[in-house]
Amino acid sequence: MRDRVERLVALTRLVTARPGVQISLMGLAEALSVAKSTLSEDLGVVRQGLWRAGLGDIATQVGAAGGIRFTPALDRQWVRQALDTLMDALGQEDRRLGGGFLYMTDLLFDPALMDPMGALLADRLKAAGPEMVATVETKGIPLALAVARNLGVPVVLIRRDHRLSEGSSLSINYLSGSSHRIQSMSLARRAPVRGARVAYVDDFLKAGGTARAAADLLGEFQAEVTGVGVLVATREPAEKLVTHIAACLEWDEATGIMPAAWVTLRLATEAGTEGDDGGRNA
Repeated sequence: MRDRVERLVALTRLVTARPGVQISLMGLAEALSVAKSTLSEDLGVVRQGLWRAGLGDIATQVGAAGGIRFTPALDRQWVRQALDTLMDALGQEDRRLGGGFLYMTDLLFDPALMDPMGALLADRLKAAGPEMVATVETKGIPLALAVARNLGVPVVLIRRDHRLSEGSSLSINYLSGSSHRIQSMSLARRAPVRGARVAYVDDFLKAGGTARAAADLLGEFQAEVTGVGVLVATREPAEKLVTHIAACLEWDEATGIMPAAWVTLRLATEAGTEGDDGGRNA
């Protein structure tokens, strides 16, 4: 009995460590030194335990290339705690910068905050079926990685300027929606994004000029942006240059910072209940 308990613990760890990624049944059987029939029984126990605890579900794909895929449920308490910490920090007067911006760099590079925010945005964006996540260097990288980890997809990095180390690149100039300055961004032609469905993730969104330019640049690779996920979006201007925005927090200088309406609704309902429209509205 003890051997099986230890095996179930190890199996749970192996399955949940890679959310969204298909894991080979043969590889699991070899790793645990058990027959596939035994593994199947163990997986049934693990799946039932995870489902009953509200931690997620395991889907099985049959066939020669069969495997399993773990989809985590949103840990609402974990997300609430991170949101509370972020709101307390971002509500401090000394974080306000000129031009309607907030200083967030220290928060963005804290995994204890970005991991739950990544889980929240992934939960929102997953319905559109993104095959990868894109972001513009550099402050959006931690959040983009957290979202991608939860979706089980890779990240493609858009550069502010062309780098020799990227090889041949495609560059565009665009007008920033907030500063109204001409800026540029580039994407390596070798980036594996051609024809893909892409979720764009960034740290801050004001007018949406950077997100719009990223969508245009990705469009040159025949890639489709399925949704935009950001940590903080300003309430003004109300009309953004992009649609399908999912912001964790909304902010303006007059009323301060608070969770977006969809976040409040999502954290008040059970996973999979009505009201979750897959990130179609801000």
